[in-house]
This record gives sequence, structure tokens and C-alpha cells, in this order.
Amino acid sequence: MSRLIVVSNRVSPPAIDSTGSQGGLAVALAAALRQSRGIWFGWSGEQVAEFTGKLDFRRAQGVTTATIDLEPRDVDEYYNGFANRTLWPLFHYRIDITEYDRQFDSGYARVNRRFADTLCPMLETDDIIWVHDYHLIPLARELRARGVRNRIGFFLHTPWPPVRLLATLPHHEALVESMFAYDLIGFQTEEWMSAFTDYCLREAGGRVEPDGTAHAYGQCVKAAAFPIGIDAEAFQKAARSNEARAMARRMRASIAGRHMIIGVDRLDYSKGLEERFTGYERFLADNPDLLNRVFLLQIAPPSRNTIGTYREIREKLDQLSGRINGAHADVDWVPLRYVNRGYSRRDLAGIYRSARIGLVTPMRDGMNLVAKEYVAAQDPKDPGVLILSRFAGAARQMKDALLVNPYSSEEIADALRQAMAMERAERVRRNSALLDGVMRDDVTSWRESFVAALKAVPQR
Repeated sequence: MSRLIVVSNRVSPPAIDSTGSQGGLAVALAAALRQSRGIWFGWSGEQVAEFTGKLDFRRAQGVTTATIDLEPRDVDEYYNGFANRTLWPLFHYRIDITEYDRQFDSGYARVNRRFADTLCPMLETDDIIWVHDYHLIPLARELRARGVRNRIGFFLHTPWPPVRLLATLPHHEALVESMFAYDLIGFQTEEWMSAFTDYCLREAGGRVEPDGTAHAYGQCVKAAAFPIGIDAEAFQKAARSNEARAMARRMRASIAGRHMIIGVDRLDYSKGLEERFTGYERFLADNPDLLNRVFLLQIAPPSRNTIGTYREIREKLDQLSGRINGAHADVDWVPLRYVNRGYSRRDLAGIYRSARIGLVTPMRDGMNLVAKEYVAAQDPKDPGVLILSRFAGAARQMKDALLVNPYSSEEIADALRQAMAMERAERVRRNSALLDGVMRDDVTSWRESFVAALKAVPQR
């Protein structure tokens, strides 16, 4: 039986513990790795003075991980640089803050070579290799250059930008050409896949077959959409856990008969937090009759604090939250609770279940699994209402949510008013339809469909 080799930027051995607070992606990949005697390979998150390529093998819960440490220069140029200051903002349509630096380019290429050099000796002839995300786009090209002929698939967890935006990246042709070393490329939605094939047609002068096979640069690669899901059953189980019940009781006591709106996002400019706060502020101004009857709880754990744009986001949100509370708070009510810390999945499940409204308004998102977690956590007899950005990948699957333009404070405010007034029968109907999709298109279905498609590709 073929082994599955999963490659990602970061691998954290405790993340494969199925009893912990890790996300559904780790659980789904770990299940596949156990079935195939596979290995999860990537960066440990640790730094060493000089790169040695030494592998740290660990085994837990039946899964083997193999990690390497990187040099500080690697982390600065590859991770903080090209991955998170160039590709991340570009792929989220933010060319205004995208940074271009030749040192970032060279660091990105160097780390992908180091990944390839370290991974090659571990590979067996019939292994199937599954590479994840924008950090490792050129990895297949490096592996092919070292003689690897195994099936190699790639999945992009972020959006893929339109041609006119991608063309702002210096050497964008080389980046796209490197992707033709893969056998299968997976995108979250048909929109992102079409943006990729559009590039192949317009910039590379290639052709695309009806099944998504793109031909360019003298090679071909199959492109397809594989929308990722959550481990829905596990999340529902988490919502019934003692920890979740305790958190729900804590929240109900804190809510004190009011309605809670919940937002949970990593502190990132792609999540639309500034626009969300502004939309909520508009809602408060437009609906004085609802003052003291509702509040927004925004959980936003900090991330990438070494990057200037992330420090700026935090400063702006601190100012906005202060302005909103200063203008509308009363002695016994604060309209906005803004929390910069993370919570376990079980605690989050209890918080979600206590919220009348789930407010998920990213400016651009590959998928957005918070929206699916919120739906899975609801009481089916008395569920809350999901408000979702039409620019999240999840919007294509979750049409029974209240879809909004996150750039419009009026649309956010109107949707909040509609959700507050929504009768139980409509809330039950919408949640039932959303839950059916979340349960059907879960993370296991995503994993199995991608791996099956990759296995179906003829081996080179």
C-alpha cells in the first residue's frame, strides 16, 4: 500500500493528538497518515544557528512526524518575508501592502531546496506526496530536479489572485511554471481555480481542457476545486463536552439576557475586522432601540507580530473599540468586548452555541472554517444566524447564511438588524440547510476526494 507523505510549512507533533484542541485539518490528515503508514514533514518552528538538515522523528497517536529546524535568516526571508509579506497579501488582493525584495525571493527558493534535499532520502518509489499551501509552491519542481517521479499533489488554502494582480509579482512566470511540476493542484473554489487557468491561457499562452487539465511550458497539470470542510461530527461532540457546557453556562451568565454576536478571527488584515467594527458601529447608531440589548464579542488572537502591518491592525482595532465603547457604553453595558487571546476548540464550541449571531466578514478568504464551526455548534431547535462575507470561499457552499459585502457598513448593519429580528422558524430552516452541507462536505470527504484524484493521475 502506498504511503501518504504530507508536507507543510509547519509541523507541530502535539497537533496530531486527537484529544487536544487542534483543528480538523490536523485530525483528518493524521487519520490518513495512520492508514497509510505515512509521514508528516515540515519545519519544527524552531531555529538553529546553522542549518544541518537533521531530522527529528517522532511518533504519537500512530502518526510519524519528521521536522527540521531553520536558520534565523531562513525564517526572516522565507517565512516572514516572501511567504507572509509578499505572497499572503498578494493572494488576498492587497497589492497596496505587498512587499517585493530579492532577498525574500532567494530565501524562499533556498528553503524550498532545503525541504527537497531533506525529503528526498525518505521517499519510497510508490509514495504519494501531498504538499500544502503557498509557502511551498516550488517544492515539486525541486523534487523533480532531484529525480523524484512520484505522484505529487498541491493544495492551496488561500485564494489565487486574478491575472492582473498576480502579474504585479516580479518573476510571476517562474512561480506559475514551477506549479506544472505537480500532477494535481487543488483550490478551495471554482473561482480560484478559474483564476489559475485564466493565467495559463492569457499569460502562459497555454490551453485548458474541459476537465481542468492545463497545458503550458511544455507540461501539463490537472487543476480542480476541493472545498475544505471541518470535522463536523467531532466539533458537534466538542460542543456537547463538559468544557463546552461549562463555557456556555459562563457565557449565559455574562450575557445576562442580551443577545451576543460572536466573531472569531486571527488578527489579520484579510479578516475585515476594522470594517466589521465599523459596520457594528453603524448598527448601533441606526438602531438605538437595541442599545443595551446586544453586544459583540470579538476574539482575535494576535499573529505575526514581527510584521509592521500586523502591529498597525492591532493599533487601529484598539482605537476603534475604544471609540465604539466610549460613544455607546453604559454603566452596566459594554457594546464591544474585544479579546486578544485564543481559546480551545471546546471552549469556542460553547461560545458559538451561546451566540445569537455569528459574524464572519473577511475581505477575502480561501474558505473560512469559523463559519462552518459556528453552524455545527448550534442548538438545532433554537439556532443562531450566520452572517457571512460573500468574498469568503465558504459563501459558495453556505447560501442560506445572510451574505453581505464586508466593504459596506450599511450591509453589515442591515444584516445584523435582520438577524436580530429573525423568527425561530426561519432560523431553524436556514441552520438545517447549512448544517446538511457542513456534515456532507466535511474534512474527511475533502481529504478522500483529493487523495483519490491524485491517485488517479498516471504516474510519471
